[in-house]
Amino acid sequence: MLMRLADERATGAFLRDQGTLYLVEGRVVHAESPAAPGIDVLLTAGGSLPRQGWQESLTLAGTRHEVGRHLVDSGRVAAGELEMCHLGALYDAAFFVLGPARGPTRFRYGVAHWLGRVRPVCAEAVERETRRRRALLDGIWPCADVDTAPVVPRPPAPGQTLTGRQRALLRLADGVRTPTAIAWALGRPTFHALIEVRRLAAAGLVEPPRPRDPAAAGAALPLPVPVDAAAPDIALLRRVRDALEATL
Repeated sequence: MLMRLADERATGAFLRDQGTLYLVEGRVVHAESPAAPGIDVLLTAGGSLPRQGWQESLTLAGTRHEVGRHLVDSGRVAAGELEMCHLGALYDAAFFVLGPARGPTRFRYGVAHWLGRVRPVCAEAVERETRRRRALLDGIWPCADVDTAPVVPRPPAPGQTLTGRQRALLRLADGVRTPTAIAWALGRPTFHALIEVRRLAAAGLVEPPRPRDPAAAGAALPLPVPVDAAAPDIALLRRVRDALEATL
C-alpha cells in the first residue's frame, strides 16, 4: 500500500496501530510512533534547544505546518542539527510503523504534519532501511522478546567490559523500564536502545525474558559440565543458555 501511494504521489497520513507516516507527493516527510521519542525529545534532551523555545515555535508555526522552518529562521536550531534529528526521528518511528501489525492500515488524504518539510525521503528508502534494521537486530540476538520486556541487568563476568552507551542504558535498567522507556528517558532513538539491549543479551548481561509457554521452559535442559574440566566461561554459558531459551 505504501508503494502504491508513493507511485500515486499521494499526500496525507499513512495510519497503522504502531504510528503514522506522513507523505507529501508520495515522499515520506515525517513519522511518529508511541514507541519512538519524537523530534521534540531528540532536540530538547541535549539542552541545545530549551523546552520553552520548542513550545513557542510549535505555538507560532504549528497551524501553518512550518515548525521546522521557524526553528531555523528564528535561530533556535541550526539547519544541519534539525535535519539530523528529523531523519533520526523519522527512521526510528518508521521502524515501528512498518513492523508486523494486527490492525488495519489506512490512509487519510490531505493530512499535513505540523513540522512541515525538512528532508523528504522516498518511501522505498524507508522500507529498505526498516528491513535492514530488523535484519541487524536479528543478527545480534534472534529473540525479539527482549525489545519489549523490562531490562533486568546481570553482573558482568570477570573480564567483561561495557561501552559508555551500555553503562548509560543499564543505569536506567531497574527491572521495570523497557528499552522504549529507557530511550525516552535518555532522549535517544529507540532503535539505538534496542541495539544495545540485544548486544547485552548476547553477552549475557541482561536477563532473557521468561518463555511465554511454561511447558516449553521446562523442556530446557542444563548444559553438562565435565567434572575434570577447567573453570567454565560463565559468560559463554549464559549466551548458550539464553540462545536455547530464545528458540523454544
